[in-house]
Amino acid sequence: MRSVAGLASKKQKLVIGLMSGTSCDGIDASLVRITGSGLATSVEPLGFVSIPYEQSFRERLLLLAQGKSGGSEELLMASLHLGGLFVTAARQVCDRSDIAYDRIDLIGSHGHTLYHMPQEREYFDSKVRGTLQVGEASFLAEAFDCAVVSDFRVRDMAAGGQGAPLVSYSDFLLFRDSEKDVALLNLGGIGNITILARNCTEEDVVAFDTGPANMVLDALVLRHSKGRSRFDEGGLMASRGSISYPLLFWMEDMDDYLTIPPPKTTGRERYGLPYVEMLEKKGEELSLSFHDLLATATEYTALCVARGVERFAKDIPGLLLVSGGGSHNMSLLGSLRRLLPETEVLTQEEVGSDSDSKEAVAFAILANEAVCGNTNTLIGATGASHPVVMGKILL
Repeated sequence: MRSVAGLASKKQKLVIGLMSGTSCDGIDASLVRITGSGLATSVEPLGFVSIPYEQSFRERLLLLAQGKSGGSEELLMASLHLGGLFVTAARQVCDRSDIAYDRIDLIGSHGHTLYHMPQEREYFDSKVRGTLQVGEASFLAEAFDCAVVSDFRVRDMAAGGQGAPLVSYSDFLLFRDSEKDVALLNLGGIGNITILARNCTEEDVVAFDTGPANMVLDALVLRHSKGRSRFDEGGLMASRGSISYPLLFWMEDMDDYLTIPPPKTTGRERYGLPYVEMLEKKGEELSLSFHDLLATATEYTALCVARGVERFAKDIPGLLLVSGGGSHNMSLLGSLRRLLPETEVLTQEEVGSDSDSKEAVAFAILANEAVCGNTNTLIGATGASHPVVMGKILL
């Protein structure tokens, strides 16, 4: 029988990282070779695939994520269905990389977040807070006969943390610099940023969710196109519109999330469908075209990032590396460069990395840290009372 100690002792491991984000686009799978652990970690990318969800299933996930639909039966079925899809994604990335399934040492699966509740709520005679990720990981353990680490966020929340952002830990391992301040921005459904001061330690890292990103932009496009388009490819639609400053100022004035100091995290509970409907209604009141509304929402995504950097970074970083689906949106990148004039804004591709695979790679790294017994969260990012080893391990 395999043991965690035996796995931890391997100098090199072939690891698959799996991620399904708040945009509900599909599943990202990265295959990497990881050497070492902790500060000595090095990562060699071997392959990446992204498998889109079938549209009707995506729509159902978005509905379930609102928290008002689906009972225990449907939540179970969704988790089982996703578990099978994660196996498919993991197999495809092996096939793409010409790596046999039985060579895989470890899999790290984030799962799919159906509901995130970082703030306490009363339930009977107690106050509760937590997060729900689905996508049964046992199917991966059975299909690959290897160790699987999943359900990372809940351990951080048990220690008083927000359960996010988690990618900041891998950002710290891979991108810290002895000579310059670097920030890393991932633009998925929600924007999240990691700010690494030069020569920083784990305790120095500042990381937080910046606010809405593709979650809002994609919803506006999907609703306007009546399902024909799922996102603003290249930011072309936004480029056809003009920024409405009355709407932009209104969006900032009514959004108290921006002024909350880190650690903080957010999601569909704040920027989901009701928020999108509110934007559309305000746009109608201002007689805005769809393209003007989308241009303004795109600008607001960048404004949230700029406000976060201005308010919470000790020094304005000289370099901002952008990843995630939003890194392909030229309108959004243009707004970031204009709103952060002292910062060089580059995509991960421009420095030789892959923007789309970053989060999946991060969960491969987090899984490796877990089996090595290393704490894999940053308390400055999540707000936990102490560092913890995140992830439930299946052998």
